[in-house]
Amino acid sequence: MPAAASPTAEERAQILDTIRRFVDREVIPVASRYEHDDEYPEPLVERMRELGLFGATIAPEYGGLGLDYSTYAMVVEELCRGWMSLSGVLNTHLMFAFHVGMHGTEAQKQYWLPRLATGEERAGFCLTEAHAGSDTQNIRTVARREGDHYVVNGSKMFITNAQTATVFSLVAKTDPTAEPRHTGISLFAAPKGPGLTVGRHLDKLGYRGIETCEVTFEDYHLPVDALVGGHEGRGLKIALSGLEVGRINIAARAVGVAQAAFDDAIRYSQERETFGKPICEHQAIQLKLADMATKIEAARLLVRQAASMKDRGERCDIEAGMAKLFASETCQEVSLEAMRIFGGYGYVKEFRVERYYRDAPLMIIGEGTNEIQRLVIAKGLLQRYKI
Repeated sequence: MPAAASPTAEERAQILDTIRRFVDREVIPVASRYEHDDEYPEPLVERMRELGLFGATIAPEYGGLGLDYSTYAMVVEELCRGWMSLSGVLNTHLMFAFHVGMHGTEAQKQYWLPRLATGEERAGFCLTEAHAGSDTQNIRTVARREGDHYVVNGSKMFITNAQTATVFSLVAKTDPTAEPRHTGISLFAAPKGPGLTVGRHLDKLGYRGIETCEVTFEDYHLPVDALVGGHEGRGLKIALSGLEVGRINIAARAVGVAQAAFDDAIRYSQERETFGKPICEHQAIQLKLADMATKIEAARLLVRQAASMKDRGERCDIEAGMAKLFASETCQEVSLEAMRIFGGYGYVKEFRVERYYRDAPLMIIGEGTNEIQRLVIAKGLLQRYKI
């Protein structure tokens, strides 16, 4: 489901200006409190719903904004400049919308997409399992067909939006004995109901204020028409195509957090004085600022390249992987450099820099670890340049 046609430059500028004002006026003043208390920011999420962000990439015919992925990536970057956790509210939600919009039956599209676009339904993504993180084909959750329904048993771990979601994009094995293994994996639209239990909210280092939980399925029943696309064995392909969207989101998050860290650092460097002059006049600080800004801009361009390919409906697993890899490593480096520029003040909760430093590792781990990204990139390159 490529997103709608690109907005005009004026339309894009208006959209980004709206998000920028929301972030500056409503997010930044309260983000630290919500984050430190690990409290779900319901008022901010409601404003995101009012702004139409739950339907950001959903086609207008289903009630969405129909943004292209290039614009969506810029929106995510702006949100994360204020607070990275807010983008997590949207990520798995819009990944489910992509799964249904790209691969679902027309009946599934007609039912789910309008409800997702308004935020009436909110989605999570049940893929990861405690013993099968990067090795997605090793999942153990099984959906056995019994007549006109499936019975699901298993558990998923590290599920974002688990408590607030009303439906999950569920990856499960419909044929545990299939070889190759991916041919036995299917994807379902799984609403909350009897047999589906959301566990405790995990206490995380960063990415706070948004819940991450275990989700357990015990004799959980799904009708046959919950199978996305109506065919078994296509689940891993569908899930991986959605991960391209997720990796663009993660890469854009990393750029946003890195930009926030840089903005705070360059401002502080002009205010803080040592040895009779602002620290920005010391060459050691100038070298840091130059490297930080250069890497952020390079990361931003990689994100936009991957997003533009997704907009054209092209396969972009290599480019999305490159963007996610480089942007997340840049974010980690920039957030640490910002903390070093702040010195001791960067280590206390009174300043936002310590939050950027705690949030940065999520982008290195989320949507496939950077070690996995390197393998995806290398395998893709070897195929692309095969002799």
